[in-house]
Amino acid sequence: MNHWVQGQLGCGISGVSRFKSRKIIQILVACRKTSAMALHPHHPSAIISLMQTTDSRQQLRTELRARRRALTPDQQAQASQWLLRKLMSLPLFMRSQHVALYWAMDGEIDVAPVATQLWKMGKHCYLPVLHPQHKRQLWFAEYLPSTQLKLNKFKIPEPDHRNAQKLPAHLLDVVLVPLVGFDATGARLGMGGGFYDTTFAFKQKQKSISKPWLLGVAHACQQMDKLETAEWDVALHGVVTDEAIFLCAK
Repeated sequence: MNHWVQGQLGCGISGVSRFKSRKIIQILVACRKTSAMALHPHHPSAIISLMQTTDSRQQLRTELRARRRALTPDQQAQASQWLLRKLMSLPLFMRSQHVALYWAMDGEIDVAPVATQLWKMGKHCYLPVLHPQHKRQLWFAEYLPSTQLKLNKFKIPEPDHRNAQKLPAHLLDVVLVPLVGFDATGARLGMGGGFYDTTFAFKQKQKSISKPWLLGVAHACQQMDKLETAEWDVALHGVVTDEAIFLCAK
């Protein structure tokens, strides 16, 4: 259950039926979103809800990518700074020593200010690298201010895996996961390649919540009312935007 909902319900939920409690949660979440939109007039007033067929998911990706690309450079820069502030308010993020980032493309919220702050704090940053042999697998190569980057087959800059220090995915503390869309429960819509789901599939076998913590990051305008998930989707521990933090109990 979302931590905000837990706080609103308190201990009174114990005396309510499961069906009624689910309805209460839905109402509270809806009220929260309404309040958030009132506080932020630029937030989209219409929240999309589509059947998650292949065609509709692709249509959804197209629309959400257009939303984030429509942000001006000033809006993008401001969003990056607000994202950094939100992340630094999270104890689990501040305690982390090994943090995986990504190279922002296509209007994704830029985590470059996050990298700069982590370097100042003496933390280790990593960027995803396409595995040269295993399909849909990612390596994580250390990323320093002096790291030379090259374009991969998707034209995304990444460190040269032949020269970079690599860290296995299970040894990372926090992974900032780029999103196309998300909902308040931690459901994620990605680009459709399955790289993060394949790389972190081992987390579905974990019996308790443990590292690495997977935090989705996105612009607030990428939030959805609800996203359907598949059995192979690896759940996020939370989502952080320039406007809000959603911590999801798993």
